[in-house]
Amino acid sequence: MTRIAGMAGNRGRNLLNIADRKPGGAELAVVLTSSEDAPVLEAAAERGIPTEVVPLVEGMSRSEHEKAVLEALSAHEFDLVCLDGYMRILSDTFLSEAPTTLNVHPSLLPAFPGMDAWGDALEANVSVTGCTVHVVTDATDEDGAVVESEVDGGPIVTQEPIPVYEGDDEESLKERVLYECEFRAYPRAVKWFAEGSVDVDTDAGEVSVDADVASTDSDDHNGLPTRRLVSDDRADTLRYGENPHQDAAVYADYTCDEASVVHADQLNEGAKALSYNNYNDADGALNLIKEFDEPAAAVIKHTNPAGCATADDLAEAYEKALSTDPMSAFGGIVALNRECDADTAEQIIDSFKEVVVAPGYTDDALEVLFEKDNLRVLDVGELGERTERFTEKPLVGGRLVQERDLQSVSVEDLEVVTEREPTEEQLESMVFAWQTLKHVKSNGILFTKGTETVGVGMGQVSRVDAVRLAAMKADEHAEGKDAEGAVMASDAFFPFPDGIEEAAKAGIEAVVQPGGSVNDDDVIAAANEHGIAMAFTGQRSFRHD
Repeated sequence: MTRIAGMAGNRGRNLLNIADRKPGGAELAVVLTSSEDAPVLEAAAERGIPTEVVPLVEGMSRSEHEKAVLEALSAHEFDLVCLDGYMRILSDTFLSEAPTTLNVHPSLLPAFPGMDAWGDALEANVSVTGCTVHVVTDATDEDGAVVESEVDGGPIVTQEPIPVYEGDDEESLKERVLYECEFRAYPRAVKWFAEGSVDVDTDAGEVSVDADVASTDSDDHNGLPTRRLVSDDRADTLRYGENPHQDAAVYADYTCDEASVVHADQLNEGAKALSYNNYNDADGALNLIKEFDEPAAAVIKHTNPAGCATADDLAEAYEKALSTDPMSAFGGIVALNRECDADTAEQIIDSFKEVVVAPGYTDDALEVLFEKDNLRVLDVGELGERTERFTEKPLVGGRLVQERDLQSVSVEDLEVVTEREPTEEQLESMVFAWQTLKHVKSNGILFTKGTETVGVGMGQVSRVDAVRLAAMKADEHAEGKDAEGAVMASDAFFPFPDGIEEAAKAGIEAVVQPGGSVNDDDVIAAANEHGIAMAFTGQRSFRHD
């Protein structure tokens, strides 16, 4: 366990933050100040942290004071020294006897060293500032006088940036640097020292951090970065969030080259702007139709596919997608992976839709679509390659980051595990179903025929219920098609044969699923008993948000 000697000048908020968070298991062994009135003393005592006071006695030299500090600290065991507003330049008298000493400075060094970093940043009219955690080095001459050019000049351990906003004053900027920068960067640096990840080369004036690199546990991934520094610009303030009582805005990453609803042109400018839910659903719809090279159409409702299909032409693909569940498609989002033509546009406006997303429109199609005053028409431009590597989900207190699910399967990837072999058409349908199923909320079940959906069971806590829901959707909501003879896809393995039993009742004749359950043999036996062909993909396709 790493034990810290904290040296503060006044409130010591960084030290108290470190004490409360215990980064890497580190703990404060002692807090020392030069003033008996420093508020940090009482706060440390409340946390059970020993304290020391070494006052600045008139006439005491820098070296004499530092020897007194070392004497006071000698009663405590510590491995690291952390300064926090300690208003005294340290020389080698202290630094040569103490362990590595860190300080946090409220700017991105080497910019704005010195006592008024916040005011200096505002005066310079910079758009970004932040903080720097650095190793403290001697900034005095042989006589103990301060060499200003060497203050805050030690090797940098880590930095944290923040924007400077129009209207910031010194006080508001000071608070934001503390809470948004120092409270992140200082514990991070302490954690690295506690984990033994830092190498300080004092002679070379360099710090290397093993932990501050992208890393991974397996060879088939490129790794995730140690830190995510995300800077997006607010593109628009939205009417409200998911519900009217929630404020919301959309932020744009202008470095993104991939086709995106955030950067799409809304062609009918007179229509109302996209809402929070429109953006979310349109993004889901666009990501789904990016899966296919053939003409494809999808209708999305609450980020789930109400229907999806590929066909020889776009109008046919849309007709097949819509017919999966036209009732649920009411008020949904339409996405197309080809330029929208007039025939497809005529079908789209035949029932109420919120948004249509496509990589372009013919003039005739726009004339048709513009007949609907509040149908938002988005042109995302050429779809191109999928270049964004990560997806993120904000959590209270943090965020989850993962690689995008860009998996795909081919017929050759499927492992047939039943006595009955799937037909060529069923194998093609399995591949289509698997690419579509990635975009269905788990637990997800998809019924397909050829390359069109016939029933979707999404977001169920029971996989059996998801099968039942897909069957109900296919038999009661689909137009001109049903579950009889369909292929069923499951985003995770069937833990028991009951899912196959329900599929057999619905008329399913082939199943594609990951496999990997301890009960695979029982599930395969159930498929054989009902004459169902089944293939394993060997990979799961969960989607939980």
